[in-house]
Amino acid sequence: MSIHEQTIAPNAGGISMVGLPKQLLQVPVTMLMFSIAVACLANSFWLSAATSAVALSLSVAGLAILYGQLGLVSLCQFALVGVGGWVTLRIGHAFHPPFEVSLLAGAIVASVVGLAFGVPALRLRGLYLALVTLMLAGAFQIVISAWGFPDGGLGFLGRADGSGRTMLARPAMADGEVTYFLYVCSFATIGLLIAQWHKLARPGRAWALIRKGETVAVASGVNVLIYKAWAFALSGFLAGLAGGLLAGNVGQLDGRAFGAFESLNLFALAIVGGVFNWYGAVIAGMLLRALPALLTDLGIDGYVMIGIFGVALFQALATAPSGIAGQISALIGRFGSRISRRRPR
Repeated sequence: MSIHEQTIAPNAGGISMVGLPKQLLQVPVTMLMFSIAVACLANSFWLSAATSAVALSLSVAGLAILYGQLGLVSLCQFALVGVGGWVTLRIGHAFHPPFEVSLLAGAIVASVVGLAFGVPALRLRGLYLALVTLMLAGAFQIVISAWGFPDGGLGFLGRADGSGRTMLARPAMADGEVTYFLYVCSFATIGLLIAQWHKLARPGRAWALIRKGETVAVASGVNVLIYKAWAFALSGFLAGLAGGLLAGNVGQLDGRAFGAFESLNLFALAIVGGVFNWYGAVIAGMLLRALPALLTDLGIDGYVMIGIFGVALFQALATAPSGIAGQISALIGRFGSRISRRRPR
């Protein structure tokens, strides 16, 4: 057996193939309980916020792959959300296919763009990669401010004036607010399952070796170029799905919502939520959308949110690098240990 096979073979270390389904089953079970609770309890305002939060959790899951698995700081993730939303709107308005076709097209294009954005990662790491990707996010902000998002107009850019603007139709099976929320939760569950499988299976073990050191990875037979490209393409795909689902939620997108600062915000909240547990992505999505909605509902200035996020990021970096999800996981582990010790033998 080669060194490569010993390192990342299906049963080599980490989660065995027998335990893998059990680990993955946590995702749909938890998401099902969450979606039912929100659908039953939330009003129209909170349903819209929760829908956006769940959609954005996919983009956070992509960031968790890059940072949590590879240690790569990418600050252009929200730009990829915009790419997915732009393509979904363009395909939807131009050809009127089923919503799923437009959504998949947006995710694929965002995956290709994410792969292109990840090219600097082949040579750069740390601060230099962060600066390059932040500049790419700034470039997207300039382009989208000039072009805008398609809104039903004619031509490649699809821009309309005044009353000519149209909303992107939701899928026929999910035209209502509750049904569309459940629809987004379904896609988010699939996306989170894909991301979690990658972390637990062969790609995750290869990424772990790359994070330890590219020299170590190469010596173990890992193709660093392919696995890095794989991570950026998958991260872009998840971000593109998030953008398409956001476009379906509100029918249109505003270029002002896709500034470079949003990519910084997304990365910060990914750390706060936790990049080492799959549900950290959902927590980060809720912080990104539900917390501002709560402040708005309470009549508090939205700028307070920036200070709250800053304090949360400092607390995570200083005392809880595994984020809120990591703290929850530790509490569950300690609780399980106490119960097991109290069982009679």
